[in-house]
Amino acid sequence: MVKDRPLRTSWEVKMKQRQEQKMMKSFAQQLKDEKQQEKEEKKRRREENLRRRLANERKAEVVQVIRNPAKIKRARKKQLRSIEKRDTLMMSPAGKKLAQKQRAQEKKAAISR
Repeated sequence: MVKDRPLRTSWEVKMKQRQEQKMMKSFAQQLKDEKQQEKEEKKRRREENLRRRLANERKAEVVQVIRNPAKIKRARKKQLRSIEKRDTLMMSPAGKKLAQKQRAQEKKAAISR
């Protein structure tokens, strides 16, 4: 004897289907969250690397302070192009101590996150 499919599904079957749907939704949401977290982590790492690279470039530069403005007037056009105006506070010993304090504060802030 062949059984026909009933017009209505039983309560147990309905609850089982609903449970499966919930599980599928939660699994999909979990995958989405993991992907989003990986994306944010990658973005944060990239920003950190860029910041570190800029700091390393600044440290590696050879800087010569021009205290005599007459030298600038005597300089050739090509030399004038390479001259940059910068804050000279970080060149002095007091500026270096200030920079060390700032780095220490940044590390503390990074650890507390």
